[in-house]
Amino acid sequence: MNVYKKIYKEIKKAKVIVLAHHIGPDPDALGSSLALKEIILNKFPKKEVYAIGHPTSRFSFLGKLDKLPEIKDKSLIIVTDTPDLHRIDGTLPQKFTNSIKIDHHPFIEKTCNLEWIDPNASSACQMIIELVNHTKLKMTKKAAICLFAGIVTDTNRFMFEYTTPKTFKLVGQMLDETPIDINEIYNELYLRPYKEIKFENYLASNFNLTENGVAYLKITSDILKEYDVDVATPGNMINNFNFIKEFLVWVTCTEDKNNQIYRISVRSRGPVINKVLERHHGGGHKYASGVRLQNPEEFDEIIKELDEVTKQYNEKGVL
Repeated sequence: MNVYKKIYKEIKKAKVIVLAHHIGPDPDALGSSLALKEIILNKFPKKEVYAIGHPTSRFSFLGKLDKLPEIKDKSLIIVTDTPDLHRIDGTLPQKFTNSIKIDHHPFIEKTCNLEWIDPNASSACQMIIELVNHTKLKMTKKAAICLFAGIVTDTNRFMFEYTTPKTFKLVGQMLDETPIDINEIYNELYLRPYKEIKFENYLASNFNLTENGVAYLKITSDILKEYDVDVATPGNMINNFNFIKEFLVWVTCTEDKNNQIYRISVRSRGPVINKVLERHHGGGHKYASGVRLQNPEEFDEIIKELDEVTKQYNEKGVL
């Protein structure tokens, strides 16, 4: 039995299904869980299905998240877009009768009974389209909006290298079968208030740059307050610096005063960065990773390690 049929079998069997994703969710995390909720309810309208996690106003157009229900017998949790336990938002797989992971990050640790991991997929949302195409589940317009948004953002509008012919084929097929207004989705994702443009200019003007090509910036809560932006804004802007010639690796460290942590977002145009973040209990993709720190001094260690990786890349063209 292939993985698609195994997942479908568990979905069909479960009475209660909870969908979870990683903390600080992006459109791929939100889109994959909200779309899967819609798709499951479309096929099995009598099931209890909940997409849980802390809401984010920036991507509220994708749908509302639910509160964690009382966990009952024959309960199933499906975790999307999350490679390890400590980054799952809202609950833990061990509390459920059964658990499934659907993820496109490189493997870090086993977290669920059944795991479908595909690091070659552009996004978790792409994997949800595959699941639908290989089972009796059906796509809906609402789900297609969520999935398109997740794929578009995780591929940076189809510009990242893990955008493959398979990605275009799956998206094209979905758009052909479930017409949606992609211009409306792009507006929701990329139209921004002027204050965010001014804040982006602040970021671009204040990066520190090492000789090896690592750009980094610490953003205090006072700066966020001055520009009237929230703590998630720098992380949402990180891809916008992809085309600065001198930046091989670029990093933001944002103070999250309410949660007493520091949010680190890292991107790369060559050096492999995820192994560095994994050493600090974070991780992600080869060229897009992150971590949350409690000690801001650890950020300085990360910059030193990233600079060494970038130096080796410049000297040898390898990690």
